[in-house]
Amino acid sequence: MSDWYRDFANSGVGTTITKQLGLPRPAQLRRYEPGQPLLPGPALVGSAGQGRLRDQVTALLRDAGVTVVSPVVADGDDGGAKLGAVVLDATGLTGPGDLAAAHDLLAPAMKRLGASGRVLVLADPPATAEGPAQAAARQALEGLVRSLAKELRNGGTANLVLVPEGAEPALGGPLRFFLSGRAAYVDGQVLTLTGATPASQDDERPLAGKVAVVTGAARGIGAAIARVLSRDGAHVVAVDVPAAGEQLASVANEIGGTAVALDITADDAGPRLATQLIARHGGVDVVVHNAGITRDKLLVNMDAARWNSVMAVNLQAQLDITQALLDTDGALKPGARVVSVSSQSGIAGNRGQTNYAASKAGIIGMVRAWAPEFAERGATINAVAPGFIVTEMTATMPLGTREVGSRLNSLQQGGLPVDVAETIAFLAQPASAGVNGQVVRVCGQSLLGA
Repeated sequence: MSDWYRDFANSGVGTTITKQLGLPRPAQLRRYEPGQPLLPGPALVGSAGQGRLRDQVTALLRDAGVTVVSPVVADGDDGGAKLGAVVLDATGLTGPGDLAAAHDLLAPAMKRLGASGRVLVLADPPATAEGPAQAAARQALEGLVRSLAKELRNGGTANLVLVPEGAEPALGGPLRFFLSGRAAYVDGQVLTLTGATPASQDDERPLAGKVAVVTGAARGIGAAIARVLSRDGAHVVAVDVPAAGEQLASVANEIGGTAVALDITADDAGPRLATQLIARHGGVDVVVHNAGITRDKLLVNMDAARWNSVMAVNLQAQLDITQALLDTDGALKPGARVVSVSSQSGIAGNRGQTNYAASKAGIIGMVRAWAPEFAERGATINAVAPGFIVTEMTATMPLGTREVGSRLNSLQQGGLPVDVAETIAFLAQPASAGVNGQVVRVCGQSLLGA
């Protein structure tokens, strides 16, 4: 699906016109393709204070084939090569005075950041600080990163990963994700790691040998999720309502998966699915709760049927199916991953969507509450919260509404279904073991909500 304004703004005459009129010029984002290098240019790795992660980050990047340069080189001693990324280890902060070192590293490096460049800041959680000054410095990084993300142009992103002491082994997967083209539409986000130790994986096919269930897989974002998980090596069990059987079969046949026609709101949907997964596949490694509906209306005019149907599909079905999988011996394989699709509406709210926003906010509460139990099982449960994603449904919106919705973010464009799918695939990987109970917004740093 083409973005006519982005394409025009990046054309010869469009570039001239947008510059003259002071209009935004959305960039062509760097998205992942198999075999693509992690970064298109070298990475600057530096620290603020006596950080403990700099050497680890340098080794991880070099293992991934990335050239690592020092802050001195980033100031121009390498002949002017554009940087693919800047990684700041800020785990050494002791107080606000140390933040000057973050400025001293980042400010000159921004002039050298290439198209779709990445800025990644690594820090300790404010909650584990030894006192108010250290907590203030750590919390300040969130404001810095979110603001910097709004300043970057040319498709650049900035994100913050909090790495508590003991969680260092979990850093590799998130580091590669945020620097890669997989995270093209993830911007201005904060992710907190746990101390879980990831299993090894083939980064080209990280889900090889895994079985993944995707609900709502017949079209749109669900179909994109199924395709990306299959690309990454998983056998995908594609689930949707019987009425979508033809489209569902088409998607499953395309990726060599299995189609299952199922009404996920049925009372026995969870046990039936769990039994089938054990019988046919020996259990499941990845569960993606994507199915969802909208029945929009102002609350004052909303009837009970609209409210109840949205709650049943979007929230209650996720609760019931997940509980059934937890309760059925052998249904969830060791190291299982559950990923639920929430929404920006569940965080920021949206006029006329009290039912939808409530259901999507409920998903976030569900994920956070279940995270400790999943951790005890060596599994994880997380959520993604898409913003404005360009789909067949959004294509039917009035032009003005669609344009406003797609531009109100730092990247000045709507996301694609594959952007949601790539984030889910990251959370499904063995390398994401240290990510649990988290919500990742796939919204280009929307200006709506937190």
